Amino acid sequence: MLPIILFPAFGILDVSQATSNYGNPIIFLFLGGFMLAVATEKIGLHRIIAKKLLAFFPKTPRGIITALGAASVALGTTLSNSTVALLLIPVALSVTQDSTLRSRFLLAVAFGASISGITTPIGTPPNLIYLGFLRTVGFEAIGFTTWIFMMLPLTLTMLAIMVWILSWRCKDMQLESNSLGNVKMTKEHIRLLVLLGGLLIILLLNSPIKPYYDGLGFNENVILLAFGLLMFAPKIGFLEWEDSKLIPYEIIFLFGAGFCIAMAISKIQLGDAFQQIFVYFADLPFILFLLFAALVTLFATMFISSTALIAIFLPVVFAATQSFLDAPTQSLTMLIVTISAGFAFMFPISTPPNAIVFSKGGISIRQMFGFGIVLSLIGVALVIAFGMLYWRFFF
Repeated sequence: MLPIILFPAFGILDVSQATSNYGNPIIFLFLGGFMLAVATEKIGLHRIIAKKLLAFFPKTPRGIITALGAASVALGTTLSNSTVALLLIPVALSVTQDSTLRSRFLLAVAFGASISGITTPIGTPPNLIYLGFLRTVGFEAIGFTTWIFMMLPLTLTMLAIMVWILSWRCKDMQLESNSLGNVKMTKEHIRLLVLLGGLLIILLLNSPIKPYYDGLGFNENVILLAFGLLMFAPKIGFLEWEDSKLIPYEIIFLFGAGFCIAMAISKIQLGDAFQQIFVYFADLPFILFLLFAALVTLFATMFISSTALIAIFLPVVFAATQSFLDAPTQSLTMLIVTISAGFAFMFPISTPPNAIVFSKGGISIRQMFGFGIVLSLIGVALVIAFGMLYWRFFF
């Protein structure tokens, strides 16, 4: 909340401008997502999903890693990547006592949660910062369902590569896990699944497919917040007022600070200081510029969290590229930068799932970096490829 004090004090923004960012509409989309996440965790639906997926795959190291990745994607459709990591860590720890395999499984949770975070707009904070920034500068935002269509192929591709990397030199041994043996489906689980299914259907119908279909025209922030509040409805939802204390409100203030910093950078035209560096790429192939921006983003996450980096870096990229990129290309460039930050698997500080898993112990920085740097570089290459060959048609 320091921007509310510091920016007016130094004459950068007035108080009303600074505080307005803490009520950005995109924040309420994330608030609705958190309510759904708390309800899912409260009734244990995540354990049902994990049990079904673990039973579907063979009990080998590769099979467990694949199951954890698939569970990440399934849970990541409605939960944040941080929540996905928190929910799957107990499953990963219960599968085996072998230290080598356990570290691989924990890394599968961390990496899988980060990969699943790109699948939906609410999956990870940088996604929402990107969408909020598009609205701030007057660009057309990406719809919820459109985002999923854009990201799901990349998510599945990255999960397949993650499984291959983490399974390297693993012994083909059978694993017996009874950690979820007593978990059974209840009427509460079915009711929440129906509600989540209804939410996805409404989001799908609401998403326009131009020029053929204009969608229902509802505001997606309102839709998700409405379903989140439905979790408190008697005989329908699963939450009581006391459960609202489990919502991580500090993340909401983090979003507000990010949007406030973006507004300040735009107003004082700080991006102009970097314009000469970016203009150098104006006469070079666009793919080289994308590679430069993605790699700078990736290696900056070695020193700063991806959320803070995107909050600071997007306004700089936007301001510094206005002179030689049109609006759709700017949106694509900022999307590639955002997703590249989400694929920072190298250090605990880089992404919330990395930090959460590392804090549980059993993983060294050397292990995380060794597997993470390979997956990160492959991820950046894939992000650029998808951006040039697929995502550009959505702008």
